[in-house]
Amino acid sequence: MESLSSIQHEMLSAIQFRHATKEFDSHKKISDPDFQFILETGRLSPSSFGFEPWRFVIVQSPEMREKLRPYARGANKQLSSASHFMLILARLPKDMLADSDYIQEMMKNVQQLPPEAVEGKGKVYDAFLKTGFRLQENERAMFEWGCRQTYIALGNMMTAAAMIGIDSCPMEGFDKVEIERVLTEEGIMDPEHFGIACMVAFGYRLHEPLGKTRQSADQVVQWV
Repeated sequence: MESLSSIQHEMLSAIQFRHATKEFDSHKKISDPDFQFILETGRLSPSSFGFEPWRFVIVQSPEMREKLRPYARGANKQLSSASHFMLILARLPKDMLADSDYIQEMMKNVQQLPPEAVEGKGKVYDAFLKTGFRLQENERAMFEWGCRQTYIALGNMMTAAAMIGIDSCPMEGFDKVEIERVLTEEGIMDPEHFGIACMVAFGYRLHEPLGKTRQSADQVVQWV
């Protein structure tokens, strides 16, 4: 690889540093400014059509973490040891329809589009859902498409954390139905608008990981 700039070297070093941390040092906590930095990289992340179908729920209550534990076996050690534990929620399909209150609110008041642009973008988006990816004909596919948007924010937050020496672990090892039941019963998630996409823990590693293993560039990159 040709010589890298300091920024390029810093980025690659962060990617090399990051690993799926299974157990964190429970005595070390992330500072508020550092975690706000991580959150801001998630908030500013790109999404399809800029519609931000996510919500980041940070679970710091030990009692709440214990209520999640029976249904999140893949997060057993992380729930008890992570400095910060996040649930990433995704908007349900009905909120992501072109004429939904949420999408209209996003275009009019968040993106601040003029009326003619709202109408034009709405038509393009509606066509995308119906004939582009054909998402609207399959409710589960449409929810998973929303989840895919949340993974962009997830990746940005994990990379941002790694760049300041903070470890992370993304997780899908949970019972979706039961986790959503708990979140609904606790008044944390509105099941009319959200479902859970994934979990991610942040903190400082307790053990040093094994070396990173990946396929070579020749195996994963194709030039045409």
